[in-house]
Amino acid sequence: MRAMSEPATPEAEPPPAPGAEEYLALDFANSAIALPGGRFVDLLGTPAATNEWLTERGLAPADAGVQEMCTSQLRALREHLRALFAARVAGMPPLPAALAAVNDALGKAPTAALLHWDDRNGPYRAVPCPTSQILDRALATLAANAADLLTGPDADRLTACGSAPCTRYLLRHGRRHWCSTRCGDRARAARAYARRTRAEAGAGL
Repeated sequence: MRAMSEPATPEAEPPPAPGAEEYLALDFANSAIALPGGRFVDLLGTPAATNEWLTERGLAPADAGVQEMCTSQLRALREHLRALFAARVAGMPPLPAALAAVNDALGKAPTAALLHWDDRNGPYRAVPCPTSQILDRALATLAANAADLLTGPDADRLTACGSAPCTRYLLRHGRRHWCSTRCGDRARAARAYARRTRAEAGAGL
């Protein structure tokens, strides 16, 4: 049965997972949120929501006018990043398509600041950013941040939340494998229920 999507609300949306404030790519990968009861929140679910997400993170102006095509491209990159994170956590080879998608996004980044000349202030250098390049810049920034995470010293701390049905990723601190207090409480409750069930089954023998 397909999970039911719902609007993002403070009640539905959990706090950022550990590491998400350090790595924008981790925050991006976690923008699809699975909740108990088959509920699902997608912070990139609509063009307007995507524009808001990008604006809050300095990746697009508020009036960027993000369209569905742009939203689809961002959601596709998100799934590729999640596939790479899953491969890193599991110690498995990455999917070639995921690796190719991230490298393609990295290739969209401008390579040099161009020389400009202002009649009043003289020469200066700046990277061009016409409206048509906003999406490319966002994709390149997110892909580069993911590459930094996967190749940097924090890669060994990358793990998946250990509380079903949550599918978020986090940077592990100590032995913690939960992305939020809510998930930790749910995991502890599930373990306590399992222990109680086993004890009752043993007593019934």
